Amino acid sequence: MPGNTKTMESSYEEKSAFIAIVGRPNVGKSSLLNAMIGQKVAIVSDKPQTTRTRIMGVLTRGENQLVFIDTPGLLKPRNRLGEYMVRSVTESVAGVDACLLVVEAGGRTSPADLELIEKFKSMKLPVVLAINKIDLLADKSVMMTQIAELSARYPFEAVVPVSALDGNGIEDLTKELERLAMPGGHFFDEDTLTDQPERVLAGEIVREKILRLCSKEVPHGVAVVVERMRERESGGSSPVTDVDATIYCEKASHKGIIIGKNGAMLKRIGTYARSDMERFFDCRINLQLWVKVKEDWRNRPELLHTFGFDKTDFNL
Repeated sequence: MPGNTKTMESSYEEKSAFIAIVGRPNVGKSSLLNAMIGQKVAIVSDKPQTTRTRIMGVLTRGENQLVFIDTPGLLKPRNRLGEYMVRSVTESVAGVDACLLVVEAGGRTSPADLELIEKFKSMKLPVVLAINKIDLLADKSVMMTQIAELSARYPFEAVVPVSALDGNGIEDLTKELERLAMPGGHFFDEDTLTDQPERVLAGEIVREKILRLCSKEVPHGVAVVVERMRERESGGSSPVTDVDATIYCEKASHKGIIIGKNGAMLKRIGTYARSDMERFFDCRINLQLWVKVKEDWRNRPELLHTFGFDKTDFNL
């Protein structure tokens, strides 16, 4: 009987661990999170500091539940938004059971890496080291030297070479992290993947397309706010979800780039974003995009709060 089966399955002791994923910008933290979860819960691009806020991803496998906190890359802040992002990393490390430090295979140990390691030492945190992007490294001896250097600086629980791109080493990494789970029950339902509201996920999908499609000077001055997300009956075989989103940029010239000639760029952004939303939300999407200018919004606390960043982090 189903009831008896449930009793047998629940006889094991549930374990969990909150794990912060930390490291320099563009080492593949969000890609690793998505690979371990098996679903895209964090946006990815080749531009540094794609992640702006703490994004939680949840992986439940049998008795173990790993709650990952994907953090922004650690760089010297240049504006109020940057200060928020650095504070986000610090607070994330302070409130977890363990950390996953991600570095790029063959890369040099940076001051940011050393700063994180000093933080680990002060808190005596269990840390697993992931050497990411091994698929791009032709000379593996360079990686061995890198591992030896980092291991001399901190007693990592494990060191795992991985590739978030092709999946190599992801299962080994997940198993090492599961060893850090402690008894105490699960904090989320088994089918939970992330704590991000649907509107936030939809907005981040749009921002990812801007990061990928627009020129270098535009993306970091862009925020996306989903004004409306509502399901309606379409009269067809499946319902349609209407998504209205506003793209905010800092300059009128950036607005022109985002819209493009005769609206071509905005149409491309919308097409790619709608496709991703339909896959993620498993429904038809009617996406409408608008572009507005808010000068210097990254240094304006009231706008940062409006765009979804925590008001308390800006001394308002």
